[in-house]
Order: sequence, then structure tokens, then C-alpha cells
Amino acid sequence: MGRENVFKLTIGNESLHQVSNDNGVRIVNFATSKNFVVKTTMFPHQKSHKYTWTSPVGKTHNQIDHMLIDRRYHSSVLDVLSFRGANCDTDNYLVVAKVRERVAVSKQAAQRFDGGRFNLWKLNGLEVRKQYQIEITNRFAALEKLSDDKDINRAWENIKENTKPQLKRV
Repeated sequence: MGRENVFKLTIGNESLHQVSNDNGVRIVNFATSKNFVVKTTMFPHQKSHKYTWTSPVGKTHNQIDHMLIDRRYHSSVLDVLSFRGANCDTDNYLVVAKVRERVAVSKQAAQRFDGGRFNLWKLNGLEVRKQYQIEITNRFAALEKLSDDKDINRAWENIKENTKPQLKRV
């Protein structure tokens, strides 16, 4: 891949080569069609940290291995470079990326569990706690009587009534 201005949004401006060959154009087309970004060509490094392949003679160096990531998450990749010291009996070098992981919680999810629907702090009171325990015990006792029912529709109605949340707030 080269440094053509047409591909700048997908591949950046830090490629090892100036002009893209046929394979470079293919990977850019693939990345564009899948909404990917080629992160190996976006970070400024020395040439020795850009090339990922060396010819057996040792004279020719190319950047042939690339890291693609969805455009939505491309800001999570902090750096990508190749390490020449990793010797795995191959002519390719190890490509390493530094990635930052961020976990986002939506505001709706945070507000949903803040106790706004039910006042759970009331359960700290002794009387309210005992009343709640009695109601839960009664509901489960009603569910235990279901084994005596022969009619499946009646049993379903009974389950529905006993598991339905009360409309009053505790």
C-alpha cells in the first residue's frame, strides 16, 4: 500500500511505500467495503519498524503484513509496529499492536438499576423486611399447591398470578 491521497482515510499517510501495487489496492478496497481501517500504516515510525518482510538475501524490505480493525473501534489501537528481534525461523517479522480497552456503560442502564422503580432502602427497616418475607413465603406456598391441580390452564393462571409483581410499591 502506498501513500495516495485517495486512500488516506483508510490507510493513513505512514506507509513504507509511495505507490500502491495491485495487492495494495485490493486490501484497500476490502477494508473500505467492510468499514475497516488499516492501522499499520497510520503511525509514524522508523523504516526499520515499518517493514514486516525481508528477502532471503537481506537486501529487499517490504511492508506486507497489516492490521485491520473496524472503524468504530480504531481509536482503541494506540500503536502498531513490527519487531525485528522476534525470530521464528521465518522471513516475516512480528507485528504488535498496543490496544486500549474501554468499557462504556449507557446512561439508560445506569439509571435503570438505581432503585428508582422500587424503594429498596425501605427493606432496611425491620417491619417492612418482615412484611416482605411473609409475602414472598405466601407466594411460594401458593406455587407449591400447583402439583394438586389437574387442569393445565388453571395451573398456568395460578403461576401467572403468583409470579406477577405487585403494583404497589414496597
